[in-house]
Amino acid sequence: SVTNKHRGRGGSAVYTWEEVQKHCHRSDKWLVIDRKVYNITQWAKRHPGGIRVISHFAGEDATDAFVAFHPDPNFVRKFLKPLLIGELATTEPSQDHGKNAVLVQDFQALRDRVEREGLLRARPLFFSLYLGHILLLEALALGLLWVWGTSWSLTLLCSLMLATSQSQAGWLQHDYGHLSVCKTSSWNHVLHKFVIGHLKGASANWWNHRHFQHHAKPNVFSKDPDVNSLHVFVLGDKQPVEYGIKKLKYMPYHHQHQYFFLIGPPLVIPVFFTIQIFQTMFSQRNWVDLAWAMTFYLRFFCCYYPFFGFFGSVALISFVRFLESHWFVWVTQMNHLPMEIDHERHQDWLTMQLSATCNIEQSTFNDWFSGHLNFQIEHHLFPTMPRHNYHLVAPLVRALCEKHGLPYQVKTLQKAIIDVVGSLKKSGDLWLDAYLHK
Repeated sequence: SVTNKHRGRGGSAVYTWEEVQKHCHRSDKWLVIDRKVYNITQWAKRHPGGIRVISHFAGEDATDAFVAFHPDPNFVRKFLKPLLIGELATTEPSQDHGKNAVLVQDFQALRDRVEREGLLRARPLFFSLYLGHILLLEALALGLLWVWGTSWSLTLLCSLMLATSQSQAGWLQHDYGHLSVCKTSSWNHVLHKFVIGHLKGASANWWNHRHFQHHAKPNVFSKDPDVNSLHVFVLGDKQPVEYGIKKLKYMPYHHQHQYFFLIGPPLVIPVFFTIQIFQTMFSQRNWVDLAWAMTFYLRFFCCYYPFFGFFGSVALISFVRFLESHWFVWVTQMNHLPMEIDHERHQDWLTMQLSATCNIEQSTFNDWFSGHLNFQIEHHLFPTMPRHNYHLVAPLVRALCEKHGLPYQVKTLQKAIIDVVGSLKKSGDLWLDAYLHK
């Protein structure tokens, strides 16, 4: 079956990129790491990060993604060994799809420097204090009602404090999910389940399997779940025109920058995510995550039932989720939505991450408000880096981008939020033009 396969050193098979690229189907997946070719067809189903994230690299070079996602590559190599089927022919370049070899090597050199300088090592005190301020907010919200009662104004203040602790717990679970806090993956996983499960009532597996895909292929249609808008919005410059030409009108897209305010920020967490989380836990029979999530709801109702009764407590958690949802949606969209959104373009790691990502200015407030995702570029290049080190690597990343002529965008918080609406309007107008005239 293999036309351009030869025997290399030690009898191992040798392949060309052309041959590797043929194996990119659901029932037949190969990928390349450090010039070695692996058949991941069966392994993908058992992959701890999820089947989808690894399958997005079928037929491709996955070296930079492999290094970025796995804090202990030597441990992972044990699992790789049985999947090895050969290597690239010596005549083949190390990069596929005509990627810029110098750029790729420069980024790998920066990655090595980051590891050498200890920028992937977390400060336990930072994360302990961070967790402390979340627990303190939870306790204060409850103490407020305990001491002063449940007037409308105090209930509102309690809701704002809970929404703040929920949002901040959201940024903290994100740190654990990326394995960026503890030395061992297993401790990261346990604490991740505690923070996302017990403190937030959500599922660690649901989050990871969704979020790793976003990191692997940000703003790539059909690979990044965050740009799968289920026909409710058209995004970027290409999709609106495709919908317009096909005369697809599931929604009045030329008004999407207006209806976004009604169905985006208010509903993503309380409706869309909540349904998705429970669907995922039940359909995948993920009873461990379900048990963790149940401890959240149990604690919440034990705390607030005496004050508000059952339906009052349901109303409270719904209102808290509604408030948190606005915070979450604006922060997560402002780094990515106004950037390039396209089909798979086979870019190198650095170029792909920078075309899909922008930063927000550094300030103490912005750091806290966004969970340090104002350094979204650095976070996307080094997902396992603890967030308190982003500002240290940022100048090095900026210099690398200048050297290779890559745009490194930094905006004010205000401009970033306005750009979200502007990009939705631009896409909606592109759709209308194509719908009417093409």
